[in-house]
Amino acid sequence: MPQRDFKNNMQVVHLGNLTLTGATPAASAWVDTRGFDSCTFVMINNTVTDAGTAAGFSTVVQEGDTTVAGSATAVGDDELIGLETALTVTSDAADDAIAGTIGYVGDARYARVNVTGTTGTAADVSVIAILERGALMPTNSGVGTSVAAT
Repeated sequence: MPQRDFKNNMQVVHLGNLTLTGATPAASAWVDTRGFDSCTFVMINNTVTDAGTAAGFSTVVQEGDTTVAGSATAVGDDELIGLETALTVTSDAADDAIAGTIGYVGDARYARVNVTGTTGTAADVSVIAILERGALMPTNSGVGTSVAAT
């Protein structure tokens, strides 16, 4: 019998808590997209002590066929559902709030987000990946595991 419910056709993966300091980029762990049609990233602000200058901190979705950190490339807009600019945080009062979501429908095996602040940025954000529409079989547990960059 086909599985039409969402629980049996998705996995939720915690990709880490990122500490943002100044303009130093912070990359999440990788999510392995094999066996799924799409992935939605959810970025959650935990604590925003200082978003930084008016530009605040912003997010770029990256992909790769391996988990080698240096092989990560920016995802083209044609492989994203939504805009990365929607994940820009400019308010110091944005604590304990979902910063936004963005979908990934690319063909690379691994995907992640890379968050970069501006001068003065001090924040902590969590990144969640929701893998959707498992192609081969139901996932049953609904919980997946992240993959560390090598």
